Amino acid sequence: MKIYPAVDIYDGKCVRLKEGNLEKLEVFYENPLDAAKMWEQKGAEALHIIDLDGAFNGKMGNRAAVEKIINSVNIPVQIGGGLRSIEDLTSALDTGAAKVIIGTGAVLDEELLEKGLKKYLDRLAVSIDAIDGYVAIKGWVNVSEFSAYNFANKIVAKGCKNIIYTDISRDGMMSGPNIGGIEKMCNVEGARITASGGVKSIDDLLAIKSTGAEGVIIGKALYAGAIKLEDALKAVEG
Repeated sequence: MKIYPAVDIYDGKCVRLKEGNLEKLEVFYENPLDAAKMWEQKGAEALHIIDLDGAFNGKMGNRAAVEKIINSVNIPVQIGGGLRSIEDLTSALDTGAAKVIIGTGAVLDEELLEKGLKKYLDRLAVSIDAIDGYVAIKGWVNVSEFSAYNFANKIVAKGCKNIIYTDISRDGMMSGPNIGGIEKMCNVEGARITASGGVKSIDDLLAIKSTGAEGVIIGKALYAGAIKLEDALKAVEG
């Protein structure tokens, strides 16, 4: 199982939110590049970067910072936040990103999803961010009528393989992951699931690994020091 340290960027800074709420914002690094380099030095095999300005406003707002990270580290970087057109996806991949992530775009624009999959296939991941089992969009502000599980099946049927599943109520809370929700997503045939939200301990990582998830994104627990990246990597080896 691959571990992705999260680098969330808002207003040019590396931050963490609680439940996606900007009013519960905590700045960890004035320069997100410092965070990215630190995780690489500690052994990270890949990074998960979200442009929060993009997620909330629908347009990438921290492109220069993201590009600087991609050009400064020697590990794969997946990026998301405000990517809502084919041009956005192409532009993001042109920065050197290994993967691009769409969330709102996949829900509101089926054509974008289909074109993105046709053009980029394995370099595209869909973020399914759920509140009470339903998919949230536009920076997690609005809740759609799609259940996370049904939406996952729908996009896999269109050819999507990479799904990032987040339980929003757990995100940034260090309250433990939604193992039942992750297990359900892992039962979607043909999907490769990366789980996110609530991780607070090595035991949580082992529980996620047991679901069959192929990856896990860790944010607050790493920044707060509840988990050491070196210990996490060792725990999920093999």
